[in-house]
Amino acid sequence: MDYFPVFFQLRDLPVLVVGGGEVAARKARLLQDAHAKVEIVAPELCDALRAEVAAGRMRHQPACFLPEHLQEVRLVIAATNDPAVNRAVFEAAEAQRIPVNVVDQPELCRFIMPAIVDRSPLVIAVSTSGGVPVLARHLRTRLEGLIPHGYGELAKLAGSFRSQAKQKLPDPASRRLFWEDVLEGTVAEQVFAGQLEAARETLTRQLEAADAAQLQQGCVYLVGGGPGNPDLLTFRALRLMQLADVVLYDNLVAPAILELVRRDADRVYVGKRSNNHALPQQDINLLMVELAQQGKKVLRLKGGDPFIFGRGGEEIETLAEHGIPFEVVPGITSAAGASCYAGIPLTHRDYAQACTFVTGHRREGETRLDWARLSHPSETVVVYMGVAQAPDICRQLIEHGRLPETPVAVVEQATTRQQRVRTGTLADLPSLIETHGIRSPALIIIGDVVRLHDKLRWHDDRADPL
Repeated sequence: MDYFPVFFQLRDLPVLVVGGGEVAARKARLLQDAHAKVEIVAPELCDALRAEVAAGRMRHQPACFLPEHLQEVRLVIAATNDPAVNRAVFEAAEAQRIPVNVVDQPELCRFIMPAIVDRSPLVIAVSTSGGVPVLARHLRTRLEGLIPHGYGELAKLAGSFRSQAKQKLPDPASRRLFWEDVLEGTVAEQVFAGQLEAARETLTRQLEAADAAQLQQGCVYLVGGGPGNPDLLTFRALRLMQLADVVLYDNLVAPAILELVRRDADRVYVGKRSNNHALPQQDINLLMVELAQQGKKVLRLKGGDPFIFGRGGEEIETLAEHGIPFEVVPGITSAAGASCYAGIPLTHRDYAQACTFVTGHRREGETRLDWARLSHPSETVVVYMGVAQAPDICRQLIEHGRLPETPVAVVEQATTRQQRVRTGTLADLPSLIETHGIRSPALIIIGDVVRLHDKLRWHDDRADPL
């Protein structure tokens, strides 16, 4: 982060705005909305500021800025059209360790003024670190349309029950789970409908009935993280990622997706690479059971879809055997993501009437597939985890009748900015992988549909350093 986000409590505290124009007026009004005592230093004032001063809502010193004006001030904003004055304000504030903002000069700012969505007491601030304020305002506009004004009332209502909730549920984890249910349930719906008294009565009943032991019952969420692009996550996946106490993730989960997990959740890497497992599969299964039995909400986050070569079935078998509650959230499987972003339809009436997903990696490293069936020319074959086994896959398919000139594509880090697509033939697939240094995560697509890549590609791949 370029800036550490904080919210200042400025009620009844003196703040200074240097400048008397329209920009200064906008900044002064924001400070006034925060109930600060606003003082303006400027030789002249615009009409808006004169009106505020005349009404007694702000004070004015008709003078040029001097360091003495910073006495007792808790925060200062410089908004003049004179660069020398702005720098003088910055240097004087720095000398006295007073937070300072110089409008439109990020290099002279110790804090920046974000775009604000005000649903007091709920306040949302959006910042581009001072670089593109127009973008921040654009995002604020979008958020204004997404966040009902009722959230402010919901925040007030929940805040008024804070002490009662703390007394009823002393354990922080129990309280967090209670509020998560409240803020997405009937109470929230009643507030948004304007039924504030009904919402208060409902919240009272729910708090009286709250059971810490029940709230702390552990469970496991088996969530598909999709092929890599965070925009392809489901809404349900995002919600559960914010509820988890601990996250077990593997090497196929993109870092950008992992960043969307709740900040204070424990993160445990259980990734599996070829011949290098952080934890054996059985240990992962038992770890989920152990954590859930401790009362934790466990997120098992997987790349792609949990039930397509994700060992999700094996994992929930163990959970079911131990009586652990669980939920499975599907994700866009890697084959669907890779083919769409590579412009390679897996089926097409002119090229392929069937599609089969296979994995190049099985137990004990073996590769045993129904090669004769996979060699039919009208079928697309998608190989998961097949980069290391590519030479054997090619040999077996050709020996069983697939033509050596059959088109193939290898899609690396599909759907992300790092995506690369390399095409060739079945005969030269191993050398294609070696030449371009392709590494997992990558999928292999085999079949005539690959011929459509050049015509249908729409996602720009990164420049290939080779």
